[in-house]
Amino acid sequence: MGTLTHGLGCEGEAVNNLKSGRSLSERYGRYWYKFRRNKLSIIGLAAIIAVIFIALFAPWLSPYPSNAGLFVNFAAAGQAPSGTHVFGTEEIGRDIFSRIMFGFQYSLMLMVVVLSISVAPGVILGLIAGYYNGRGISVVIMRLADVFVAVPPLLLALSVASVLTPSAVNAMLAVSLAWWPWYTRLVYSSSSSIRNEDYVRAAELVGASRWHIMFKEILPNSLGSILTKVTLDCGWVILIGASLSYVGLGAQAPTPDLGTMIAEGAAYLPAQWWISIFPAFAIVVVILGFNLLGDGINDMFSSGIS
Repeated sequence: MGTLTHGLGCEGEAVNNLKSGRSLSERYGRYWYKFRRNKLSIIGLAAIIAVIFIALFAPWLSPYPSNAGLFVNFAAAGQAPSGTHVFGTEEIGRDIFSRIMFGFQYSLMLMVVVLSISVAPGVILGLIAGYYNGRGISVVIMRLADVFVAVPPLLLALSVASVLTPSAVNAMLAVSLAWWPWYTRLVYSSSSSIRNEDYVRAAELVGASRWHIMFKEILPNSLGSILTKVTLDCGWVILIGASLSYVGLGAQAPTPDLGTMIAEGAAYLPAQWWISIFPAFAIVVVILGFNLLGDGINDMFSSGIS
């Protein structure tokens, strides 16, 4: 009899697991359905996948991989776009198309590092401020965030980078310092409202710890807005990083950076327009791709999905 009961219990558990798996599969299916309804989001996703693929395999895909570093070929300097050099060459003969491919590597690395540094602290501080809304710790966190938000991110990043030695690492630190408070404000806004929901009150009544409530009850219900902002911020972080490089405060030569390439080509406009235009177009493609992808993620987590 005990064996039979145990067998029935295992069978019931298996059925419940199967139902749970089906429910999860159906939920992700609904997410994907809402995402793919927006055709522009699919275009954005395809563009970002293409950029990531190019960045990862640039040493093998680029026609002139040696042009990514210290390379001089004055015989080919300033050549217009042609079959030999699709995007032309710059002032010392390096292939622009190859340097853009390698420039994607630095841009994506900047994006990953900055968001990895700024998102986690911003989200945690926002959760604490939202959970303790109205108390002293919440006021201190939000007033500190307000101080940083009062200064535009680009201006703050320029100010910090100008104090430090111009380099790729310092540019990443400068942009990270300007970015965390926006996540604190976002999560504070959502968590302070979710804090008063019935399921949060119920968790408190059964004795759940504060950290459990913040990270198991409040945070999962804020993920939609966080993921949407992270996706949209990817493009803007790359743009600000390129802006720092444009004024000489970001990545230094010979690192192939899109902002540096635009700055170097500006001296040759309009005669040799391709030196600046193609790197600028590459930045536009990346920003547009992330913005379209962010719109799709926003639709995916919008009302109507249970």
